[in-house]
Amino acid sequence: MTEVVAHAIPPSAESKGLRRGALSMVSSVVIGTASTAPAYSIAATLGLLVIAGTGFQAAWFVLFAFVPVLFVALAFRELNSAEPDCGTNFTWATRAFGSKVGWMSGWVVTIAQLLAMTSQSAISGKYTLLLFGLDSLADNKFAVMAVGLAWLVLLCWICFRGIEVSARMQWALLAVELAVLVVFSVVALWRVFAGTAGPQASTPDWSWLWPSGIGLGAFVAATLPAVFLYWGWDSSVSVNEESADPRRSPGKAAVISTVLLVLNYVVVTIAALAFAGIGKDGIGLGNSDNSDDVLAGLGGAVFGDGTFGKVMGVLLIVSVLTSAAASSQATIMPCARTTLSMAVHGALPSVFGKVHPRYLTPTVSTWAFGIVSFVIYVVLSLVSTDVLSDSVSAVGLTIGVEYAMTSLACVWIFRKTLLSSARNFVMRGLLPLLGGLFFALVLVAAVIYYAQPDSGETTVFGIGGVAVIGVLAIAVGVPLMAIVYRSCRSFFAGRGLPRGSVPPGGDSIVADVA
Repeated sequence: MTEVVAHAIPPSAESKGLRRGALSMVSSVVIGTASTAPAYSIAATLGLLVIAGTGFQAAWFVLFAFVPVLFVALAFRELNSAEPDCGTNFTWATRAFGSKVGWMSGWVVTIAQLLAMTSQSAISGKYTLLLFGLDSLADNKFAVMAVGLAWLVLLCWICFRGIEVSARMQWALLAVELAVLVVFSVVALWRVFAGTAGPQASTPDWSWLWPSGIGLGAFVAATLPAVFLYWGWDSSVSVNEESADPRRSPGKAAVISTVLLVLNYVVVTIAALAFAGIGKDGIGLGNSDNSDDVLAGLGGAVFGDGTFGKVMGVLLIVSVLTSAAASSQATIMPCARTTLSMAVHGALPSVFGKVHPRYLTPTVSTWAFGIVSFVIYVVLSLVSTDVLSDSVSAVGLTIGVEYAMTSLACVWIFRKTLLSSARNFVMRGLLPLLGGLFFALVLVAAVIYYAQPDSGETTVFGIGGVAVIGVLAIAVGVPLMAIVYRSCRSFFAGRGLPRGSVPPGGDSIVADVA
């Protein structure tokens, strides 16, 4: 066998000052999986799927949403193999569609992560208080805000302290989270098959994995939260320049993360549906009173009131807390690296490109993200909890833009070589195109759905607050781009990242041939 090696792209980690070779592929998988906050995501989404009118077919929607997400993950993998830059969406969209579109793509990713941090900070604050039995304070927004902000500062410091420290913490947090979900699923299903789950329980059936009898309205309403259930796995690609194998490992980690997530989500969903049923009373998943966190509502029923039940009840709280903390940490890291990459390529002031000489992590980018997140969380919390809730839901619109843009960028960048092989046509053309078109449709459906006045908690001139917040958050990027334009003329003139191409050798992948 002879190894044919493509002309190497100069290691951008060296020019950016990040620590090369710090992450194994397993660590990248951990980061990609943990960043989605599996425990909290499924706990907060499953009830919404059932209430939307899917019934037991909620399990199918969780499985269905995985398919387009996988297609997008493949686009990330292919683009990363050509250009492993921690700017990811920003870098690739700039290559494909020019500096202005690329800059806006970087902004959309940043605003999504900023809005997501408000939710994660609130969850961390609330569940920390619940963990210590301070239930009354957990309903006090000022107490929750204070603890949530303390978590934000701590996690920013950990991300600043070094990528290895961040990765080790991700391992620990994810291990606790997944262990609790496994125990919950096993015990719930065991009790269902043993006949001790109660009259509301139902034996799992294959029909749960087929969308028979689902109306169009319910289909749209359920698809949106099901798709966004997976958001965050791309964090594994955002730390690509610190990977031991920048071209290969991060992309593989992204795909593996999505597969692990769907396996986890489907098992937990089936276990919860089987044990609790879809009723609108008691522990039924159709009960809107439990929709914010169905696992917390099921904990006592599944594990009982004995010592084991009390211990597992505490661990369920811990799992949601660790889920939010891990997701927060995995949100800070990619956003800091996106703005770092934008600064290095001349799309932001150079101060955002500073790296700590000892820790080899972004300095200004990390703490700037923390400070802005801090301010947004405080302002939204003080204005209204309803506004805060709708701001979090608005993240869905930014995700649609992000994934559609990256998938279409993959098709466009590799357009000249799509017909060179069946693999290129499928992996770099067909599947990314389907993923991109799907998320473009989801984006349109989301705007229409969230524009309805009864779709969220707030309205603005008769329009749903979620749509207003989401559209405005994206649109704010236009005047911001105009502000930095003067100091970033070289980038916008196309001299930073030339449009329409990847670096020399970027369209080839190391391969073994006879």
